[in-house]
Amino acid sequence: MFDTVVVATDGSDSVTRAVDVALDLAARFEADVHALSVVDASEVDASPQQLRDELRTALETTADAALATVEDRADRGVTTAIRDGRPAAEICEYAREVDADAVATGTRGRHGENRLLLGSVAERVVRTSPVPVLTVRQLEPTGDDGGESAVDA
Repeated sequence: MFDTVVVATDGSDSVTRAVDVALDLAARFEADVHALSVVDASEVDASPQQLRDELRTALETTADAALATVEDRADRGVTTAIRDGRPAAEICEYAREVDADAVATGTRGRHGENRLLLGSVAERVVRTSPVPVLTVRQLEPTGDDGGESAVDA
């Protein structure tokens, strides 16, 4: 049923659970895993000219670390890729290119609450993806024991 699973990651803490869920899905179906991180070109372009090279380098370093985290957590080989562009569009294009059966992504990334103004990458991926999208919320601490709540699963 699932031969190829793409996990989109930006390296944020909120993506950790999405990575784990995607890897579990891939393991259950013995699917190939592709991890993708996108350097947001609009973020680079919106920065002052003199900072663009530094910002791009920092974002690429973050992307490399995010992909390394997926590889470290996986019990199988992972194909990794870094793309440059608009995250939602690049995720969907990559899913087409690798003939993915599913895309997994977290629901909040580095931009946090800005998603209320701009629309989240996850929402755009859900609306435009050529394949099913598994969105995974980071579980919030319950407050009583510092553990995670299962109600958001």
